[in-house]
Amino acid sequence: MSFAQPSLATEYNIDASHTYASFEIDHLGFSTQRGQFNRSSGIVEFDPEGKTGRIDITIDAASLDTGFALRDDVLRGDSWFKVKDFPNILFRSQKFVFAADKLSAVDGTLTMLGEARPMRLDISRFKCGFNLVKRKQGCGADAVGVLRRSEFGLDNGLPFIGDEVRLRIQVEAYLP
Repeated sequence: MSFAQPSLATEYNIDASHTYASFEIDHLGFSTQRGQFNRSSGIVEFDPEGKTGRIDITIDAASLDTGFALRDDVLRGDSWFKVKDFPNILFRSQKFVFAADKLSAVDGTLTMLGEARPMRLDISRFKCGFNLVKRKQGCGADAVGVLRRSEFGLDNGLPFIGDEVRLRIQVEAYLP
């Protein structure tokens, strides 16, 4: 017999107009190149009392945007992101990590180019509440994690173009 309480988690749909995954990578030691993915979707589920939740984010790899169309076309191509074969980059959480009552990190799996690797997203800002502009209940967060692109088969230009990539995800999600 189980006396487990039902989950009090609330499910929110990701607001694509306020959710972006961006990246930073060393470029030849001269600068940090930045870009973002302009389209994403998914859900955020959060139970503040149980300190549990779930995040599923699907990033449209073809929406890659570095601000330079020629470079974007190369990065979307067969030597890099292979967006025809691998149209999505996925982050799926496994565990929410709390420091006292504050969400501090989310452990999960990042899947890119058919490779799945563990990833921790450190949370620098997290808030749930009523958005007066949208007139809806929602949650938002700023998160950052680090990956090694070579672990996903993206080893072009190494060591000149950095292996370490900082992935930032800003997300807002609202009740349907």
